[in-house]
Amino acid sequence: MKDKIVLIVGGSGGIGSATAKKFGQAGSKVVLAARNKSKAEEVAKEINDSGGEAFAIETDATDPSAVDKMATEVENQLGKIDVLINAFGQGIIQPFMDIDPADAKEVIEVNVYGTFLVTQTVMKHMKEDEPTSVVMFPGTMGKFVMKNASVYAASKFAIQGFTKALIEEQRRGKTKFSLLYLGGVDTPFWDDKRISMRVKKEMMLTTEEVADAVFYAVDQPSGSVLNEMVIQPQSHQLV
Repeated sequence: MKDKIVLIVGGSGGIGSATAKKFGQAGSKVVLAARNKSKAEEVAKEINDSGGEAFAIETDATDPSAVDKMATEVENQLGKIDVLINAFGQGIIQPFMDIDPADAKEVIEVNVYGTFLVTQTVMKHMKEDEPTSVVMFPGTMGKFVMKNASVYAASKFAIQGFTKALIEEQRRGKTKFSLLYLGGVDTPFWDDKRISMRVKKEMMLTTEEVADAVFYAVDQPSGSVLNEMVIQPQSHQLV
């Protein structure tokens, strides 16, 4: 992965920052895009201080002009993009009848429309003459459902359907798509007031474990692709 240009949207914390560090250690040129640029800059500095090469850029996944500016700037400054990692998203775990419609709209707009917008825009700035990669995180809520996850699961199932349809459309292209269905991960996701669910973070997956999985998915030999991967904490493993 040395010198590969890796764009991580949602790179200011959690899975995004851990993944950025993993690719930075491998010699990739990492771009961390996030609404909170200052946090992304902190992660980029840590990577750079460790001998890597990382950059921070501000963006809003739901704003066409901001997303276009992000992708254009990356290409102009570094070159065509090799890897897109869509590590952003919002959650809501509440009984259906208690959900604020404004919150539901925001979650769907970020998770579904944002994923569409970022992916479509960035793919126009990706290399066409050699393999590239796009990594999605539908999570296990994009594969299995649980109570109080109606809106969140709907947004995650949408990401799964979107990506699988895109794969069919792009079969003659050189872009590899990987879907990672993750169980509970110890991230700030659980601190959102819209997540009315008690959890034990110490029993969840770590962001470093997820970063290892993302790197493994992207670093497959040129003739193969890791289509889908389910990773659960051992305490939650499916039978």
